[in-house]
Amino acid sequence: MRDILSFSDPAEGEKRDPMESAQANMRRQLPKRFYKSVETGERDGLHHILLDGRAVKTPGQTPLALSTAAAASLIAGEFDAQGEEINPAAMPCYRLANTALDGVAADMQAVLEDILRYCGTDLLFYRADGPPGLTDRQREAWDPVVDWAERVAGARFTLAEGVMHVAQPREAIAGLGIHLKTVTDPVILAGLHSMTSLTGSGLLALAVWKGEIDAGQAWEAAHVDEDWNIAQWGEDAEAKARRTARRAEMDAADRLIEALED
Repeated sequence: MRDILSFSDPAEGEKRDPMESAQANMRRQLPKRFYKSVETGERDGLHHILLDGRAVKTPGQTPLALSTAAAASLIAGEFDAQGEEINPAAMPCYRLANTALDGVAADMQAVLEDILRYCGTDLLFYRADGPPGLTDRQREAWDPVVDWAERVAGARFTLAEGVMHVAQPREAIAGLGIHLKTVTDPVILAGLHSMTSLTGSGLLALAVWKGEIDAGQAWEAAHVDEDWNIAQWGEDAEAKARRTARRAEMDAADRLIEALED
């Protein structure tokens, strides 16, 4: 299911190294902008993106239709912001919606279960055994979210020092699953999966979704360890660029979920 939720598009059966894929994407010629006007329109209770009056479809030929006008407007804004060429890398909401409608919608249960698997090995459960400055930051950023998740799940989680796997109580994971099962919109579920994989934490994604924290707080919590290392040793320029791109994906997922729940 994580393959379905990937934004890369290698040929069927082809396995491509991530670096090779990135280089191939850089070499790929971007298509020219072929439209002048961008609008949204409602039909059969769904909101479509219209380019010169024609409805947009996903790469899988599914109508690109969202359940709220606000969500459609986000994607329309990305189309409108394109210059002479159309750069999908600069359209994170559009790509997330494509993934949801072409992939997630076909098997929402599998995506839900994947998020719960992340929760079973959640970043927030694994704590450093030192130095004190790092452990203090982890407690400050992570403990409130774990406490909130325990209240939501109606069960306690198990914390550990180091990286050795610790099994979480079934009832705790099942308690989170009860809330996830209320999601009926594949785009919302895709957004939650995106935030989960970007942060390494299903708990952080769920906390953002439920309004316990905002996306910025979740991002900072997910990078406590990384920021600690940067403070000690400095930051690599390539790693910084990669993190900036991932943050844009995180913010797009958050905006799209919020727009769909208006």
